[in-house]
Amino acid sequence: MGTTSPRSASRAVRDVVFVDGVRTPFGRAGDKGIYAGMRADDLVVKCIRDLMRRNPSLPAERIDEVAIAATTQTGDQGLTIGRTAALLAGLPRTVPGFAIDRMCAGAMTAVTTTASGIAFGAYDIVIAGGVEHMGNHPMGVGADPNPRFVSERIVDPAALNMGNTAENLHDRFPAITRDRTDAYAVRSQQKLAQAYEAGQIQPGLVPVAGRKPGSGWTLNTVDEPPRPGTTVEDLATLRTPFRAHGRVTAGNAAGLNDGATAALLASADAAAELGLPVRMRLVAYAFAGVEPEVMGIGPVPATEKALRQAGLDIADIGLFEINEAFAVQVLSFLDHFGIDDEDPRVNRYGGAIAVGHPLASSGVRLMNQLARQFEEDPSVRYGMTTMCIGLGMGATVIWENPHHEHYGQDAA
Repeated sequence: MGTTSPRSASRAVRDVVFVDGVRTPFGRAGDKGIYAGMRADDLVVKCIRDLMRRNPSLPAERIDEVAIAATTQTGDQGLTIGRTAALLAGLPRTVPGFAIDRMCAGAMTAVTTTASGIAFGAYDIVIAGGVEHMGNHPMGVGADPNPRFVSERIVDPAALNMGNTAENLHDRFPAITRDRTDAYAVRSQQKLAQAYEAGQIQPGLVPVAGRKPGSGWTLNTVDEPPRPGTTVEDLATLRTPFRAHGRVTAGNAAGLNDGATAALLASADAAAELGLPVRMRLVAYAFAGVEPEVMGIGPVPATEKALRQAGLDIADIGLFEINEAFAVQVLSFLDHFGIDDEDPRVNRYGGAIAVGHPLASSGVRLMNQLARQFEEDPSVRYGMTTMCIGLGMGATVIWENPHHEHYGQDAA
């Protein structure tokens, strides 16, 4: 019997870097949206192909895995979409792939799962992302919740509707008024419009051609959901669909959207070998569970957990990309950590209230925006991407800015 020690006995954890990320313009779900009649898998294929185009020094055969998330994994979002998208994108047949689901944090989980494989040494380079075509797959259609949820009172039935959970957050935190959430929503629209004007959004977008009956072909190059002229007076007139005299409206929540994202991750050594850019370094990540009835509070314990892992404090975070499923959810996070509603570190380019939230795809949008902000602001060392997740969870990833003067020195 041999006495050679297995390599795993002394394997060191490797640094994982975010190389690049892209997304399609986000569309409004429904028959009038820019992606009406288009397949979801075709959207994510366009993202994968564009990643390869943007990084010509990367041989396709060096990709070790393709992980693609979707919340509804049927039809054009089914059939192990990571593998099918890899084949459709023209990657070598030797490149494997898989599908993953954690509702809104699908793409974020695709990133952290494959990043763990890189850190362990199982992969060198991966593609991770997500897609959601909510026009083809309306939220909740086809779902069959176990009757035990109700009969054994495991989860309040209202928790299966995300809008209800947002109203519950308002109940729990009465200081978060509708006036505050409406004001926050208007700022999100304004910041996105300013980012577009400054050319900060466009570099990460993949143009997508679409065809509508009677109107011919159109090349979609910008997001469809934004309403840049929105005012608080406009929002005050909107009805509250989840509760009579409630506070959550279509104006202070993300809409129903279609879109896809994809990111390229690598070990630091592989990126250096191939001359790939390093836009961020992964520092720590965490997921946490909370009461499903108030799922929007999920980013709080997830962030506390990730900060502990990294040996950091909330004051060390110089940029926040928080997914805006609902304004009340973002404000509950800010209030918990003592951050002002208008803190310039938070969502500098606006958020999902303005740009949209195609469920499983949104995590990579947050990362790509943070990476661009790192390039613009080398004074910031650490940034965070965080989001709430249906059925009572939160997710947080902490990143380091490679442009900071102390990057890699006594790093967390």
